Amino acid sequence: MSDRYQQFADSRPGRLVVRRLGLPQPTVLRRHEPGAPLLEAPALLGAAPGGRLAEPAARVLAAAGAEAWVADRHARRAAADAGLAARDRADETDPLGAALFDASGIAASEELRAAYEFFHAHIRQIAPSGRLLVLGTSPGATEDARAAVAQRALEGFVRSAAKELRGGATGQLVRVAPGAEANAESTLRFLLSARSAYVSGQVIDIGETSTKSISGDEASGRGRLVASAPGDWDAPLAGKVALVTGSARGIGAAIAEVLARDGAHVVCLDVPAQGADLAETANRVRGTALQLDITAEHAPGALVDHLRERHGGVDVVVHNAGITRDKTLGRMSEDQWDSVLAVNLTRPERLTAAILDAGALRRGGRVVCVASVSGIAGNRGQVNYATSKAGVIGLVEALAPELHRRQATINAVAPGFVETRMTAAMPVAMREAGRRMNSLAQGGQPIDVAETVAWLASPGSGGVNGSVVRVCGQSLIGA
Repeated sequence: MSDRYQQFADSRPGRLVVRRLGLPQPTVLRRHEPGAPLLEAPALLGAAPGGRLAEPAARVLAAAGAEAWVADRHARRAAADAGLAARDRADETDPLGAALFDASGIAASEELRAAYEFFHAHIRQIAPSGRLLVLGTSPGATEDARAAVAQRALEGFVRSAAKELRGGATGQLVRVAPGAEANAESTLRFLLSARSAYVSGQVIDIGETSTKSISGDEASGRGRLVASAPGDWDAPLAGKVALVTGSARGIGAAIAEVLARDGAHVVCLDVPAQGADLAETANRVRGTALQLDITAEHAPGALVDHLRERHGGVDVVVHNAGITRDKTLGRMSEDQWDSVLAVNLTRPERLTAAILDAGALRRGGRVVCVASVSGIAGNRGQVNYATSKAGVIGLVEALAPELHRRQATINAVAPGFVETRMTAAMPVAMREAGRRMNSLAQGGQPIDVAETVAWLASPGSGGVNGSVVRVCGQSLIGA
């Protein structure tokens, strides 16, 4: 459904009216297009003394062919070590495609001033759809309490600074565990690119990948694994098999399309009643269609048999299937409760268990669950839905250690207001509130959820495990 307010606000008379009345000013976001550069303007790299992440960031910029400037001697040295052809910024008014600051060396609250000084000088030059990125260390991985306090403080810094950005720009905090620097490239590429258009104010933790597999590979001398950088960043899923439930239309169809674009063969699953739409999606992505009611008792076994017999296993599992049956708790029927919990939570639990028990998830596999901001913040009239989506987050947190041992990952995306058939049917006032109550002042698109799923599904994202990433334009609701 088109956003008529955004169209008006983007017109010449609309901009004048919106500015004078102090109304939200949504900007048309830059989204990924094949062949487009990582950034439309140069990146500026800065670093606090003692940091360890400016060099990995510079390597990503160099590998992506991005133009870059440096803001200080620490960043200058890191760029030189990384082989990044960066120069000092000559004109302080030139627009920035991204402002990256390595804050991993900040070990005391007094040293947080370095982050203030860098962004105080440069935040207003971040271009429309630009990126603000702070690189830090997980507080639990620091050497002492003072360093942990300072690193935790960066979360408030980034979440607030992201809300000050304009023109569709976004801000994130990426915390990289010591020793996991090689696992950061996939995440940095995603957050710097137009693929992350509707992701803002997020804290992403990157850890080391598993050092031991359940088949005893450590004993055979293979040793530690890092996230596996794909041979082609434009087709990171080449040769992979991906399963997407609820893929007949909407967000599920968008996920199938993006995974196929990234090289995967997609098994598109939905209920038989959606057979026509399912076949259309499968044909469009050159995948295969599987009509299956996941609430049926035989569904886990049937799915495992299909994946093993037809495809020899699966590399990516996306639990997207979901339903809503909205009603206030006092008026909610047993069927409304039971059906939502069954589809949204119980079946992802059982399907995942069946796939793992059968060994159908290949080494390096990725499980991505679609949760919701409702599962984080709650929503009136959606006790059943919010319960199920909070349970999905619980599933991710509970299974992350097991998937880590299997040299695989499980994560969740939590969409906010996304323009779909379901949101188009909402009352006008509620729909407009959902669109405007975020830092980007607009609803997201199914492609925004799909791009985030594809990042988590990438072989290069092995350092991200047990995380919940909100795709909500930095919603003002919830944490």
